[in-house]
Amino acid sequence: MVEKIILVVSFGTSYNNNRSLTIGAIEEDIRESFPDYEVRRAFTSQMVINILKKRDDLHINNVKEALERAVNDGVKTVIIQPTHVMDGTEYHFKIKDEVENFKDKFENLIIANPLLIEDEDFEDLVANITNNDCDDKTAVVFMGHGSPAESNIVYPKLQSLLNEKGFDNYYIGTVEAKPDYDDVLAMIKEKDYKKVFLRPLMVVAGDHAQNDMAGDEEDSWKSMFASEGYDVDCLVEGLAQTKEIRNIYIKHVQNAIDDLGL
Repeated sequence: MVEKIILVVSFGTSYNNNRSLTIGAIEEDIRESFPDYEVRRAFTSQMVINILKKRDDLHINNVKEALERAVNDGVKTVIIQPTHVMDGTEYHFKIKDEVENFKDKFENLIIANPLLIEDEDFEDLVANITNNDCDDKTAVVFMGHGSPAESNIVYPKLQSLLNEKGFDNYYIGTVEAKPDYDDVLAMIKEKDYKKVFLRPLMVVAGDHAQNDMAGDEEDSWKSMFASEGYDVDCLVEGLAQTKEIRNIYIKHVQNAIDDLGL
């Protein structure tokens, strides 16, 4: 009988290779760090779940299914670790609301923090994403997803922290919220940059990173910056491909265990 599990909940991705390098790497690090727990997987995107089932015959539980399985298995302690960047709409509607229906089904049930919540998380992220050797003629642009939720404030907060630390050639934009491409372009045009270096501010380098950021279509960020006369390079790499980023999740799992007094 399995008594304790860590349920790693991700948005999900249909890009198999990058899923292994990011979500899979987070899960494996958690498994190594907490050997007394069984690590399980769930996705919040039903669209991704359906694609993987139809295309690859790969079944991945959504949060409800994963929690129902835990109940049926007689699990007593469930620690849910979201891999989402922030507590946005996916976190609230696909995780928090779903977990509410199971709060009386386990002896211990807790949701750990996503990537960016505490000030320390922002400090850790900035320390990691600024370790490159770009010169002052290069604008380093990170594309985030963006959210209609109040938690979208993580992006301007991250921008402010970068500026406070003197990383004035670093810019944060989002593909589905504010600041958007036009906002970032306006800031870049205020300085004499020759080159733009694009990176995803996303845990997984999935569809947004592959297409909206680095794609060859005329409406990708790569193409639009190039049309403005900039030399554009892209690094199509999810944040979770970096050990130091994955360590933030490890800390969040440990904090949840400590909060439960286990």
